[in-house]
Amino acid sequence: MSTLHTVPARRGKAAFVNKGQSIKIINTHGTQVVDFWAFVAGHLTEFTGMEQCRATWQHLYPQTGDALYSNRRRALMTLTEDTSPGRHDTLMAPCDNERYGLLGCTDYHDNCKDNMHAGLAELGYTVPFTPGSINLFMNIPWQQDGSLSFDPALSKPGDYVTLRAEIDVIAVMSCCPQDILDINSQTTTEAHFEILD
Repeated sequence: MSTLHTVPARRGKAAFVNKGQSIKIINTHGTQVVDFWAFVAGHLTEFTGMEQCRATWQHLYPQTGDALYSNRRRALMTLTEDTSPGRHDTLMAPCDNERYGLLGCTDYHDNCKDNMHAGLAELGYTVPFTPGSINLFMNIPWQQDGSLSFDPALSKPGDYVTLRAEIDVIAVMSCCPQDILDINSQTTTEAHFEILD
């Protein structure tokens, strides 16, 4: 019997996912973007690389059956299930306090960069860098002229993705605290995850 874990609103969590196990990430309320990273357990300088993923997939967001490739071009996890409309972003950097400054905030704002580091720290790990994230459920439409927009998530309550580990990894998730742009419909909520054997 798997245990349902919470990623609190505006916060981050990390979990070990062993080779052959899967992590099911649930968009509990349907409107919440979840930034996601996977680090190779024991070798945190190898992690999911969005540039490498796009080059291998030859499309901008993953489809069922696609692997998440590392910065060393190894398959770390495979997307085995996706009940959402399948729109996940690989272009936008995880938000950071400086991003919110550019959006007009004058005080500290919760952000995915700090959430990633806090999630790792709960497990006793630190890294001196912040990789690009795959932004699950994040809807960033693009146009032929190259323009991008930040639109509300298309996912419905209870939609989920399942990622199977191809190697032992540390999975890190952040419930994105973005409440200025429309990506979370300006309402930040918790999400949930399960580790499946």
